[in-house]
Amino acid sequence: MKISHRMVIIIAVFITCLITANITAVKVISLGPFTLPAAIFVFPISYIFGDVLTEVYGFRVARRVIWLGFACNLIFVFFAWIGQILPSASFWGEQQAYESILGYTPRLLVASLGGYLVGEFVNSIILARMKILTRGRWLWSRTIGSTILGEGVDTAIFITAAFIGTASSVPTMILNHWVAKVAIEIIFTPATYAIVNWLKRKEGVDTFDYQTRYNPFTIMEREKA
Repeated sequence: MKISHRMVIIIAVFITCLITANITAVKVISLGPFTLPAAIFVFPISYIFGDVLTEVYGFRVARRVIWLGFACNLIFVFFAWIGQILPSASFWGEQQAYESILGYTPRLLVASLGGYLVGEFVNSIILARMKILTRGRWLWSRTIGSTILGEGVDTAIFITAAFIGTASSVPTMILNHWVAKVAIEIIFTPATYAIVNWLKRKEGVDTFDYQTRYNPFTIMEREKA
């Protein structure tokens, strides 16, 4: 498949949302009775653009982009860590603030990257298969249905791995995060429709993964004529 400038933009936004979520997740906010990470508003957008990639370009493309996002996250974390361990200038007194925002404990890193990989692949595979089952109809059912499961798995893995043993309300945290993420997906459904329809019209592409292997690790699978 030819890589267009539109595809590049979608991929760039997808990865930017992932890295932004990693940074903003360190702040915890209160919205009424709910306690949530500040990333609650940006991370679901990555799922929306992941839906767009799978719906328009197919699972083969989405699979490569998911791994690309994983690699970009690792690059960001690695160089943030390098910046953390380098000696500070004598006049710079913000080392603790730097570590608080950009420092990652091994536990949080594994929780974040593990949840991302499993959740994104669940989301993309379900959407691709539902597209075949629905014969390309009812886009809303695919985007919302795949997000319910993908975000559910992602949230359960992340919250459990990051907070089990340190927080007494892990099930409540999972439920609150999951509901908020799915709600954002539903709210943005009209925008998802607009982006998908525009891309399909401009790109002349509407991929169905009839002969695709859904193995997440088969990243070099070629398109069949």
